Amino acid sequence: MPMKLAVPDLISNSYFPVEAAVKLGFFKDEGLDVELELIFPVDKAYAALRDGVVDFVGGSAHSALAAFPEWKGVKLLCAQGQGMYWFLVMRSDLVTVPGDVNVVKGRKIGAAPWVEMGLRQLLGMSDIDIERDNVQIAPVPGANAGNVNFGVTAAKALEEGKIDGFWANGMGAETAVRGGVGTVVVDVRRGGGPSDAFNFTMASLATTDQLISRSPEVAAAAVRAVVRTHKALKNDITLASKVGGLMFPPNEAALIETLIARDVPYYDASISKSFIEGMNQFSRNIGILKGNPTYEDIVAEQFSDLWQR
Repeated sequence: MPMKLAVPDLISNSYFPVEAAVKLGFFKDEGLDVELELIFPVDKAYAALRDGVVDFVGGSAHSALAAFPEWKGVKLLCAQGQGMYWFLVMRSDLVTVPGDVNVVKGRKIGAAPWVEMGLRQLLGMSDIDIERDNVQIAPVPGANAGNVNFGVTAAKALEEGKIDGFWANGMGAETAVRGGVGTVVVDVRRGGGPSDAFNFTMASLATTDQLISRSPEVAAAAVRAVVRTHKALKNDITLASKVGGLMFPPNEAALIETLIARDVPYYDASISKSFIEGMNQFSRNIGILKGNPTYEDIVAEQFSDLWQR
């Protein structure tokens, strides 16, 4: 029976490493029969992991707390990529100074549940008060209709004037920019926004303590598959187009190689202690974590020797 790996956004660069690991056969090469399953939003993906409906989640690391309070019962196996990977994109006609987050004042911003937490904290650190400055952060119209690409749905809503901006993935950002309707205001990975925001979250691969205890060889194989995928994409970026051709509609398939070429410098499976410290602080600040779990409480460090192989 195939194992299931849930991702909250399918036609996107956000969780491309685990998607490519399936489509390029690296999970299979490691002895795992893995199927991708779209479960949106990300808190529902982690709930499915908790309930035994799926075996892994490839999603935002901090969002595990939606289903596993205080990190009880779940572990991060490895990173899909370093750093918070979402973009703040605003209507092009509103942006006069690139990088100036004041453009959000009095505006409606589309963002997915749990993803929006990163935006709220980033704005707060940039002296933007959500209530005082009348910033509306809400789900993107149409994004809950079983759509496989949150970012492209957000870009369409921006073009149609349903929102003034969005906080979403690179695919959505690129679509909006190329369409002339959006301008990137914040790209945290590449130096935009407060420096602390880089460690708010990351795209990770997670599973349960139960699976690790029962089948440590399965967890190790999953880590090896992601590491092999990182190496393959770094060595041959055209593999991104191959995977895109198998999974994506033509427009998004045409973009994915460019996006992955931009992302590969962040393809490192390791999870540092400084990242965990930053994510814990972020999680406490936004009220989804009360305590101070240790690195070992959050990360399956018994597989750390596999991260650089």
